[in-house]
Amino acid sequence: MQIPFSPPQISEDAIESVVETLRNGWITTGPKAKQFEENLTSYMGTEGTVCMNSATAALEMTLRLLGIGPGDEVITSAYTYTASASVIDHVGAKIVLVDTQKKSLEMDYEQLEEKITEKTKAIIPIDIAGQMCDYEKIFDIAERKKSIFSTNNEVHRKLNRIAVIDDGAHSFGAKKNGLPSGRFADFTTFSFHAVKNLTTAEGGAVTWTKDYSKYGIDIAKIFEVGILHGQSKDALCKMQKGNWEYDIQELGYKFNMTDINAAIGIDQLDKYDENLKRRKEIVEYYEAHLNPEFLTTLKHFDNEKESSCHLYITWIKGASEEKRNEIITQLAEEGIATNVHYKPLPMFTAYKNYGFDIKDFPNALAHYENELTLPLYPQLTNEEVEYIVKHVNQAVSEVLV
Repeated sequence: MQIPFSPPQISEDAIESVVETLRNGWITTGPKAKQFEENLTSYMGTEGTVCMNSATAALEMTLRLLGIGPGDEVITSAYTYTASASVIDHVGAKIVLVDTQKKSLEMDYEQLEEKITEKTKAIIPIDIAGQMCDYEKIFDIAERKKSIFSTNNEVHRKLNRIAVIDDGAHSFGAKKNGLPSGRFADFTTFSFHAVKNLTTAEGGAVTWTKDYSKYGIDIAKIFEVGILHGQSKDALCKMQKGNWEYDIQELGYKFNMTDINAAIGIDQLDKYDENLKRRKEIVEYYEAHLNPEFLTTLKHFDNEKESSCHLYITWIKGASEEKRNEIITQLAEEGIATNVHYKPLPMFTAYKNYGFDIKDFPNALAHYENELTLPLYPQLTNEEVEYIVKHVNQAVSEVLV
């Protein structure tokens, strides 16, 4: 049996929609992209959504929207993918990393508060594996630090405090107290990369919760101009008869989502509840059958929170990094692809060169050393899930005993 780690689930409906888009003569940003944005906003109940070509672009453009740049600081977790932090450097601000909690992959909130200075302009929490962070606690911290916050940016001034930008790359569809991810932070960014629960092949989006229109601020328009070279009109608008002329309002970027990508996304969203239902079934099977003598797992459900079940993260009790890697190899020999989420940022060359040292992030290091991520996607059959459990239990017991 061969079980890949995270293949995309693309329906025949999505394929037909892409073909129809290719045939209709409009393949770049156009009506499909707009429809997808509207559908996403409706699904989450937020104020608006703008799609882009990646979650990385969505994060960077949100920082730029808030006027964050040289001389500013942005805080995020050491336990994440590089995009969560690299965008801070891209806009010229200083990356400030905090450790995780000892018994959780969420950032250490006490350390977060300690690292806030008068230069801190934003916090980027990470919803790892689709489990949302404690946004109530994060906002409490931002409110307590309000007296030292300042900004010259018109949008950021309406918040009048440190901005909370959720890196929700994993959490689309997660819920807390019945409300979906996207409704908690000031801005939430999502990834629609090929391995994500909802994919557009490549893509991402940003959504927001505050109604800026009452201040005469059009957030969607600011993003749309910024992601298309600063043009005052998009391609669809310019193609209307006699409407060719446009202005370049700023030196923008090329981050827009195409209608081809959006066509996939529209279909993915239509089927998303079934996707989440199947993921939950697999999580429940794993929780019931993986051997607790050797494995602990990230909990996806409690009384308040419901994960998007993006990743099935486990920790192998007492295993060293070498033993964990030995188990990964053994499972690969049985045809089971697994992964590790994540190698902490301070362990990478670029972040070492930036001045970070993994010794300053002991909890993140401890989470990484014995972490093992199992396959989790709706196409997995019951037979395949049983096969995974059987061989994981067998591998950890053989390597550790």
